[in-house]
Amino acid sequence: MSKSLSPHDLGFGARDRHRLQKALGAVREARLFRRVQAVWLAAKGKQLAEVAEITALSVRSVYRVVKRYLKSRRIEDLTDKPRPGRPPEAPGLTRAKILRELRRSRLRLGYRTNVWTVAILAHRLNERYQCDIGPWALRQRMRQIGLTCKRPRYFYSQRAAHVAQKKGGHRAENAGHAGQCRVAL
Repeated sequence: MSKSLSPHDLGFGARDRHRLQKALGAVREARLFRRVQAVWLAAKGKQLAEVAEITALSVRSVYRVVKRYLKSRRIEDLTDKPRPGRPPEAPGLTRAKILRELRRSRLRLGYRTNVWTVAILAHRLNERYQCDIGPWALRQRMRQIGLTCKRPRYFYSQRAAHVAQKKGGHRAENAGHAGQCRVAL
């Protein structure tokens, strides 16, 4: 078993400990905080296996983070590198195209509904522009361009004749009052 190295043997000094402690208070991102905390604990003299247990990082990650810090002694080098991420679905689908389709009549297009749902709109856009976008991705895209998706509300043209019964207004003792519906026997 190898002997653990002291902070001095690793290459840490008093300035490093002070810089790392100061950075701990300023960091707002959880992943960066764990890395800075790991380096700070190593600089204070904790064994790297113990640091890994405290910070919930693997021992290998602690070694890498400490090595990366000691290479340049800059907190910024502990941040994540930019990643390209997943490419956007249907990049040719613009705000204008989405709005154009939303203005069209669903009934004239052959849909059996009066309102656009996200799933129906995604189907229509896939048909019209030969793009491959799903309802979830379309909902995100609509939020980005400032559109909101809500469930349709239905309004009836006339008030139902038995509303009082639905709302609990019909009781035997109230049957004689004006405005209440009466039960015909």
